[in-house]
Amino acid sequence: MEERRRHPRQATQLQLELFERHSGMRLGRLADLSLDGFMLFSESPLEADQVIECRLQSAEPLVGVENIIFAADCLWSRPGADGQHCWAGYHIIDMAEDQAAALQRLLGHL
Repeated sequence: MEERRRHPRQATQLQLELFERHSGMRLGRLADLSLDGFMLFSESPLEADQVIECRLQSAEPLVGVENIIFAADCLWSRPGADGQHCWAGYHIIDMAEDQAAALQRLLGHL
């Protein structure tokens, strides 16, 4: 399979939680992350081809990293092996410069 990512994804040992920005609803936990996107593990089904405004938050405090705000497009979504959870791949499509700098700092912690 041809690799189309511009930046390699980094697996994370940190507990990185993703929330819908406006409602505050928890969407799931990140399995990996790059400057371009991420893979999300969710307890509820997610729809592909859906853009969401997100807030990414680490469960543990990290120097120089607060909440990171951005918009992401769900490229694919698949049910988990147990049929109750979901895996989804997202592409980050819109992020302010200060938020991109915070994401870069977060990747430095991984």
